[in-house]
Amino acid sequence: MHSVLVLDFGSQYTQLIARRVREIGIYSEILPYNTPLDTIREHNPGALILSGGPSSVYGESAPHPDKGIFSLGLPILGICYGLQVIATHFGGEVAVSSKQEFGRAKISVDRTDGTASSMLFRDIPDSDVWMSHGDKVVRMPEGFAVTASSGNSEMCAIEASGNKAALKVFGLQFHPEVQHSLYGKQLLSNFLIDVAGLRPDWSPKSFIDHQIEEIRNTAGNDTVICGISGGVDSTVAAVLVHRAIGKQLHCVFVDNGLLRKNEAEKVMEVLQPLGLTITLANASDIFLDRLKNVASPEKKRKIIGRTFIRIFEEHIHEEKYLVQGTLYPDVIESVSVKGPSETIKSHHNVGGLPKRMKLKLIEPLRELFKDEVRAVGRELGISEDILMRHPFPGPGLAVRVLGSVNRERLDILRDADRIYLEELKSHNLYQHVWQAFSVLLPVQSVGVMGDKRTYENVLALRAVESSDGMTADWAHLPHDFLSHVSNRIINEVRGINRVAYDISSKPPATIEWE
Repeated sequence: MHSVLVLDFGSQYTQLIARRVREIGIYSEILPYNTPLDTIREHNPGALILSGGPSSVYGESAPHPDKGIFSLGLPILGICYGLQVIATHFGGEVAVSSKQEFGRAKISVDRTDGTASSMLFRDIPDSDVWMSHGDKVVRMPEGFAVTASSGNSEMCAIEASGNKAALKVFGLQFHPEVQHSLYGKQLLSNFLIDVAGLRPDWSPKSFIDHQIEEIRNTAGNDTVICGISGGVDSTVAAVLVHRAIGKQLHCVFVDNGLLRKNEAEKVMEVLQPLGLTITLANASDIFLDRLKNVASPEKKRKIIGRTFIRIFEEHIHEEKYLVQGTLYPDVIESVSVKGPSETIKSHHNVGGLPKRMKLKLIEPLRELFKDEVRAVGRELGISEDILMRHPFPGPGLAVRVLGSVNRERLDILRDADRIYLEELKSHNLYQHVWQAFSVLLPVQSVGVMGDKRTYENVLALRAVESSDGMTADWAHLPHDFLSHVSNRIINEVRGINRVAYDISSKPPATIEWE
């Protein structure tokens, strides 16, 4: 099975490229932009895609791939920065554009060399695409033709033509991997199937088969420990690893005192039928003690991550590996995965383990998005009750109680959040939003209850719509529903006298508040 290699130059969208390729049914992997040529050959790819990136191709420290990739005889598609790498490699010129281009733009599809229409743009009309660049190609490489242009980028799409056509090298200034590019997926399909001749034979089942083989090769006969929370990610990761190595896997569910109402009992009840060996570790006092008087969200996350590891150390016996349900949105916001991308915020389960620990990581879902994880979970036979649960952050309610965390504030948030989720489900809205939760703000407001002045907490409700968690829009919940939920919370939860609804999208906000 031929795969597609995506060489990462640091774009926040790099994993979206791999995601779209997988949606087409072709297996893809991401490698650093400077991966040695021999390593690329070992992967035996059927095509290469060069990602975008934050650098300027003419800068002194600009990232460049091994020039040998252009002599491998592989079809190559460069996106944004990748286009500029191609243009400069073949003798073209890139410069700062007099007008930056961000967001939607209209492209005109047309070849400049008078030959037949480009295979890349087969069945693609003039349409909207998504731009994100400050540089552009200002001089065409010899032997290339323009196949599309925009108002700001005359050479918005180029490809090798004439006596260079056999190279099958293509470049796009826009981002076909982003949903806002209306025919982006069709364009990628044209490149992969029509140009590269690849077969769409990747699926959740083939991913599972590949991961089982990888996990078995990694773990061998060693025992493995897994932190399981009852959420989608850790559950799918645990079941996948269990499918691979069976009783070699030992799961530990840590009650960190930062869970939702009655969460520990419900989680154990739901997980038992999956055949996993699970130990319940009640460590709520330890976590809350270490979080006392800590208001910084970054410090909270790091404390929770370190404490989680220490609790695990108490349950490690002969285990050599730790399984984590890390997903790509966690990774891309925390660290540069394969290339020089920007860090947004740290995640408690991203970045490796302390050197004192002998455990090595197994993260089978690390390069998947949430909906892909759910598809894998269905293939593994996991129930919809687990798979369709909304995402819940690893640090739990610690990042939903803004400011300092204590039992009283956690209990207030738990009671309010229970009502919110209860009403979403009873009004058949729960499955229509990607994620919904409550946030207890570190402010108080004046209110009137029973003809008396109150000075109580403010609660924010959050609900978003998304397909992958990388971008999200606030959910337009019915006003009468929000009014009903607000009324219940204020009447039933002592300590709250005001409820607000968050109407921020991602970006510029993140889904979680911390």
